[in-house]
Amino acid sequence: MDPLAQMTTSDQSRKSKMVIELLKGIHFVSSVEAISLGVQAGIHPWILYDIISNAAGNSWVFKNYIPYLLQGKQIKDDFLNTSVQDLGTVLDMAKSLIFPLPLLAAAHQQFLAGCRHADANGLDGLKVWERVLGVQIKDAADAETYNPEQLAKQLGTKSQRPNKIGFIGLGAMGFGMATHLVKSNFCVQGYDVYKPTLSRFEKAGGLIGGSPAEVSKDVEVLIVMVTNEVQAESVLYGVNGAVSVLLPGASIILSSTVSPAFVSRLELRLQNENKGLKLIDAPVSGGVTRASEGTLTIMASGTDEALEHAGSVLSALSEKLYVIKGGCGAGSGVKMVNQLLAGVHIASAAEAMAFGARLGLDTRILFDVIKASEGTSWMFENRAPHMVDNDYTPLSALDIFVKDLGIVARECASRRVPLHISTVALQLFLSGSASGWGRLDDSAVVKVYETLTGVKVEGKVAVISKTTTLASLPSEWAVDPLDDIRKLDNNLKTLVVLDDDPTGTQTVHDVDVLTEWNVESLAQQLRSRPKCFFILTNSRALSSDKASALITDICQNLITAAKSVGNNDYTVVLRGDSTLRGHFPEEPDAAVSVLGEMDAWIICPFFLQGGRYTIEDVHYVADSDQLIPAGDTEFAKDASFGYKSSNLREWVEEKTRGRIQASSVSSVSIQLLRNGGPTAVCEYLCSLQKGSTCIVNSASDRDMAVFAAGMAQAELKGKRFLCRTAASFVSARIGIIPKAPILPNDLGISKGKSGGLIVVGSYVPKTTKQVQELKLQCDHNLRSIEVSVDKLAMKSAEEREEEISDAADMADVYLRTGKDTLVMSSRELITGKTPSESLDINFKVSSGLVEIVRRIKTSPRYILAKGGITSSDIATKALEAKRARIVGQALAGVPLWQLGPESRHPGVPYIVFPGNVGDTKALAEVVKSWARPVRISSTKDLLADAEKGGYAVGAFNVYNLEGVEAVISAAEEQKSPAILQIHPSALKQGGNPLVACCISAAEQATVSFLNKKVMLFV
Repeated sequence: MDPLAQMTTSDQSRKSKMVIELLKGIHFVSSVEAISLGVQAGIHPWILYDIISNAAGNSWVFKNYIPYLLQGKQIKDDFLNTSVQDLGTVLDMAKSLIFPLPLLAAAHQQFLAGCRHADANGLDGLKVWERVLGVQIKDAADAETYNPEQLAKQLGTKSQRPNKIGFIGLGAMGFGMATHLVKSNFCVQGYDVYKPTLSRFEKAGGLIGGSPAEVSKDVEVLIVMVTNEVQAESVLYGVNGAVSVLLPGASIILSSTVSPAFVSRLELRLQNENKGLKLIDAPVSGGVTRASEGTLTIMASGTDEALEHAGSVLSALSEKLYVIKGGCGAGSGVKMVNQLLAGVHIASAAEAMAFGARLGLDTRILFDVIKASEGTSWMFENRAPHMVDNDYTPLSALDIFVKDLGIVARECASRRVPLHISTVALQLFLSGSASGWGRLDDSAVVKVYETLTGVKVEGKVAVISKTTTLASLPSEWAVDPLDDIRKLDNNLKTLVVLDDDPTGTQTVHDVDVLTEWNVESLAQQLRSRPKCFFILTNSRALSSDKASALITDICQNLITAAKSVGNNDYTVVLRGDSTLRGHFPEEPDAAVSVLGEMDAWIICPFFLQGGRYTIEDVHYVADSDQLIPAGDTEFAKDASFGYKSSNLREWVEEKTRGRIQASSVSSVSIQLLRNGGPTAVCEYLCSLQKGSTCIVNSASDRDMAVFAAGMAQAELKGKRFLCRTAASFVSARIGIIPKAPILPNDLGISKGKSGGLIVVGSYVPKTTKQVQELKLQCDHNLRSIEVSVDKLAMKSAEEREEEISDAADMADVYLRTGKDTLVMSSRELITGKTPSESLDINFKVSSGLVEIVRRIKTSPRYILAKGGITSSDIATKALEAKRARIVGQALAGVPLWQLGPESRHPGVPYIVFPGNVGDTKALAEVVKSWARPVRISSTKDLLADAEKGGYAVGAFNVYNLEGVEAVISAAEEQKSPAILQIHPSALKQGGNPLVACCISAAEQATVSFLNKKVMLFV
């Protein structure tokens, strides 16, 4: 889809084009200024073009317009006047919005100057800009050129490998470079002022020294990779400086970003040492990762002798090595021009995105639009996402461009080249540094605009109306595909669902779930060729490493079991959280490492019962009539599995740390599902490149069924998929028809006399609200035991044991007397300093709840566990269940199991209540529906109820326990309520014990009783 088509109105499209014109204008003028500065520095303009068009300073305008200028051709008819008019329109809009555009204003002035020279002197094309900037670019462009890469290749045949290398400056880039040389079997001795870095370097196999002089003794090549000219001066000529101890004839590779003038002065100074010291000016580009991989871009200059002497080292560090003619300083000249453009492009990206935000545009969509337009640049594509994400983790600090553009400013002054754009950009970076943002990422320069104008560039997906959004979608596919799926039952692969907590069973019924995965258990399951079964992994409660190891182990056992029974037709589903929490991509990576490469990963978190919708690739969580982007919900702030992205494409890129780019993620749209049906889905999946990642949009169960049917068709054609989905996909894929929530009467347990056990470990705010509502609605029939999270997770073993023991004893008493009993962790959220520490705290809390349930001796009438990790641990560790039957749901989205015969409470209904499902009243509704019949609390209510029902109520005098039991037995047989009256004479004889027996018997009866002590009549 054309990104500009995402702008839904002509007004939005018009505004987007204005932002693009802003960038094109700034990029063009800065490109001409950069070439002019390079020419004045003695660098051939075509050499500049060839290097920078493949480097970080590139832009669409530079790559496509500069060749026209250098060849003396016109870019477009009336280019200057059109640009003045277009940029003037943008400036007028900005003025009306009271929004400053300093970079564009400077560019506009340069275009005006160009128009004046063109009109007055009849000039066009390059001649205009030569007059504006005072630099003879055309003559330089027509001069004989050369191939810098070919010169670099010649070094490899002439260079000798040095016996020992000194390395000064083990910062982020320097450390990567030095360790790569060590891995390449060079002997490297390093120095840095930061001692911990020296220790790291030594562990990586390097030698270390205590001063620049110490690491420079007896070396043939010394590399200097410090931050600035002051530091370079210090390590070479300061106290314990390197120059004084260098061997005669040694080479110094200066890879710091410094000014060409500094390099020239340093070369003269080294020549005056009369030791034959050779200087190689070799600034680098490429970032930390490429430094450690030896794939940097290096622009080297110096004498032929110096370059040949250090050639093997330069080649080892670089993927692209350029040898720049012109002597020492030429390499830094190229780097300076590149940094001029890179700095301007970051600043112009900030100006463009901030202006777009002020225009009311969605900045995420705006980014996509610009990226596909003539306004893009390498730095825009790399840094604008930081601005949109409001993430200024320093990959390259803002203060670096204060330094680099400061070099540009000094050089342009000394060479008498007026550089309007880069000078303004420097002031913007200086403003950012003065505001305290110098150590943030350089993209934080956008904060200057945000602070001045109050706009926010962060591209949050908007909260939208559920009703309006769903109504705006195309009509659903008319034919229910579940019938077709059921007809294919015998041909479809068995669905093996690895469930990272028990809540994934929330949409199925009459399916088995295993809590063990040895080969024998899996073989027994596969032998019967079921359409589906679950394996409860509970991996969400584990660290990433342990979760990966677990998935690997299960998949290996699955392969072995399948071969043993001759059933290799299965598809693995990694059932995960519908709010995107869990071990992604670690679990899919682990599965693929065993099962082999798949045609595609399918990511489908849609879950209707929980209010999870995926629309236009954005995943939403419903709250009443609002659809809230998942990245803005409480779930995204999870201490262990937090994330920022709501767009699933971007979520994949975020969670894979860029390994899978958002732009490479495929998407099944709602339009495809509703207009094309299963066949279109099948064709789309079959067209995907092997190893793809594909997200699925869905806004209804019918959408999910259409996708499942299309995927089934693709599987029948031989395609293999690994699915990371929520629960709805599973039921659709096996063609399950939903059935009504199950009540105690459906399972024949309504007469149970013990209380129900409710265990709550989930700490999410939704659960806390549900627990509050449960207490409010059921307080008269509910007994609550709150267990301190602090004592379970943070205190001594003795305090933890006391807390567990007290809670178990109280719960046993309450359950025995027929009271529904709530055992809950206290509601404060305690997190660790790292995700792994948070998981450890969760484990301690969950294991405490497990131990409490294990010590309860009374068999509950039913058990309800709230929260995924809690419900898994209770089932497997407290109840020792190895398998269970999923009989259905207690409420939409709330699974109901019957525990297997091997468990501690065979056949007891087990309600698995997810922490993130249902509204505020959902938990209370389930508990009330499973509660014992409500006792009528007064004679008046009992008689009023009898009158409405048209039946009589008997009142019986009782004298002893035998009489009480006889009345209750008769009443239960007739299913009729009754009144127990203790005769006054019996009261005198039996006293309080008789009263207690009477009350207890009445409370445990299955019909309503009233206990009435009758006093002596006067």
